[in-house]
Amino acid sequence: MSLQWSDKLAAWTELNVREIAAFEAASLLRIGDLLRRLPRRYEDRRCSLSLSEFSHGQTGCLRLHVYSCGWRFSFKRYFEAVLGEENSSLGSRLYLRWFHAPYIAKMIATGQNLYVYGQAKDYAGKLCIVNPDFEVVDDDSGMRLAELALGGSLEGAAEPVAGSVLTPQQEPQLLHSNRIVPIYKALSGVTPRRYREIMWKIIQELNPEIRPSYYDVASSYPLAEALRDAHFPEELDKSRKARLRFALAECFVQQFKVQWRRRCSQRKQGQQTATTRYYLEQLHEALPFTLTSAQLRSIAEIEADMRQPTVMNRLLQGDVGSGKTLVALSAMLLAIESGKSAALIAPTQILAEQHYAQFCRLLKGMDIPISLRTSSRKEDSELIELQQDNINDGARIIVGTHALLYKKNRPKALGLAVIDEQHKFGVEQREQFIALDSPPDLLVMTATPIPRTLTLSIYGDLDVSIIDELPANRGSITTALRSPKQMKKIISFMRSELEAGRQIYIVSPLVAESEKRAQASATAEFERWCAEFPDYSLGLLHGRLSAEEKDAVMSAFRTNDSSILVATTVIEVGVDVANATVMLINDADAFGLSQLHQLRGRIGRGEHKSYCILLSEAKLADPAWEKLDVLCRSNNGFVIAEEDFRLRGPGDVLGKAQSGLGAIEFPEWLSDSRLIHRANREASEILDADPDLLRPEHMGLRNLIAEQIEQAVTA
Repeated sequence: MSLQWSDKLAAWTELNVREIAAFEAASLLRIGDLLRRLPRRYEDRRCSLSLSEFSHGQTGCLRLHVYSCGWRFSFKRYFEAVLGEENSSLGSRLYLRWFHAPYIAKMIATGQNLYVYGQAKDYAGKLCIVNPDFEVVDDDSGMRLAELALGGSLEGAAEPVAGSVLTPQQEPQLLHSNRIVPIYKALSGVTPRRYREIMWKIIQELNPEIRPSYYDVASSYPLAEALRDAHFPEELDKSRKARLRFALAECFVQQFKVQWRRRCSQRKQGQQTATTRYYLEQLHEALPFTLTSAQLRSIAEIEADMRQPTVMNRLLQGDVGSGKTLVALSAMLLAIESGKSAALIAPTQILAEQHYAQFCRLLKGMDIPISLRTSSRKEDSELIELQQDNINDGARIIVGTHALLYKKNRPKALGLAVIDEQHKFGVEQREQFIALDSPPDLLVMTATPIPRTLTLSIYGDLDVSIIDELPANRGSITTALRSPKQMKKIISFMRSELEAGRQIYIVSPLVAESEKRAQASATAEFERWCAEFPDYSLGLLHGRLSAEEKDAVMSAFRTNDSSILVATTVIEVGVDVANATVMLINDADAFGLSQLHQLRGRIGRGEHKSYCILLSEAKLADPAWEKLDVLCRSNNGFVIAEEDFRLRGPGDVLGKAQSGLGAIEFPEWLSDSRLIHRANREASEILDADPDLLRPEHMGLRNLIAEQIEQAVTA
């Protein structure tokens, strides 16, 4: 019976109990789990060398004859086989040596022919390969011994027959040599050779009519054929072709979800949350500055959405310091003037408190109740519970952390939800709001500029507003890459800024010193800089402090009671101190470009010129130097995001848990706009023709959407 995608490994008779346990420990329970676990790379082990061409340092595959073998002893006991060209009693010889491998003596015999793969080394004038990969290519008994070494038992095995020879055309299928060999990620309890053999057997027994779980985007290239090309390709081009097929399939699933969410939100009856704009105009008139044209454009786009009876789903994207918070507050004022409440959800308590303080300052005198809700404080969680029977305890604007995302904590009569730093949350959390009976308008914000292809991939279900200019009253920022050897000059410069009344950030990648990572820690740096600047007050801020301790440290820095703040990346978002003009980042190469840009955004928020110093030992030719040089050359977050994408690739830029995309198996599609547009177009065509997915061929897509809805409802 042929294997199916959903067949359980435990029921497959080719595996023993030990192997089944190893797979289950790695959460590989079904045939499909193994098929999706593609090789991490390939080795070209096709035999193309003669022994006379093989030399010290070369890696290759050769077909040779065993002239003698046996145990040897020099400094330790080892098994040695002496090989040469077939039918050649004289000439070059290759010595194979195995240490601590007693089973090898039962596998290799004089007179056999082997395929051998490994790297040659010259030992005392002898060309050797230590612990090579090999396969016996003689007869059934020889192949049987090779198979036994891959996981069978030697009981009842025939003795090897020496001297019998097959021509290459007569040789049985080889898995470990004379072919392009798949190299899989290591799995505890299963040797690489045995794992390869298991995968070969699965491919051989796989149902040739097997189909994808949801939808077939490449019916002209059967899935079974693509799986064979991915696991055991005859040519490397075939493995690349197979990966492209799987990438398209993964991209299609993601784009279909995006299209489905977009159409559902467009059909969903919402709340008309913008009727009048008295509060909005009152706020803008009270500001001591004029909003930028990009801010005004974004507010107009948001207001137009909120005036519609359908649900708004909009992304507000802007660089660090571009004024997104004022745009969000403007939208919140529109919502509360229509009789609703508005909530802003931030990823960290520090950022939530920053927004709360800013809202209180901006709305002073407007008699609008504002509440702060953070789940890390006991009294706040009690207040959240109390609000169930009394709408928000009178608060019209609620600022809080992720606790507000969950059903039991959501404010009543919610007209607008603003999610700040959306990349810290996820698509599923947005869907929790969409799934409500009376969903609020949704505005998600990010200060991390996203490359264009990723915007289409992650936020394709949202309308996008972009703030692409900075306020005129912001000071310029100069960024410089410096070596620790230049520390004396750096300290002198920092002292001059302190004497001018300015403040300084010092950022380190670690909280405390670590034996595993030789990088600067905030606690050690705090002691160092206290000794360096004894006449100034310093603060220490990191994620292990209690909420009260963080409040005290930040309050002292905001009011200039402390001049230097030593911190980890906990200050990456939400810290706004206009008087801070210097940021020193230790081990800057340990951070990503976007994160460095976010950190740099903590300075340059006032009228004074600011300076970001990237401390690193990276040399001119290092990739780390190239990365940091991008930051020195540009303050434009959108340019930096594209460069980060180019240098690191989509998988590293997104990280492991990015914005609802889940586990990305084929990240190459994230940078291929052609694949994204193709998948998007096909998803749109399906939903145009069958909006409710009632056709039999769309059953898999119905299941996909059902899974997505279930995840949103149970969150």
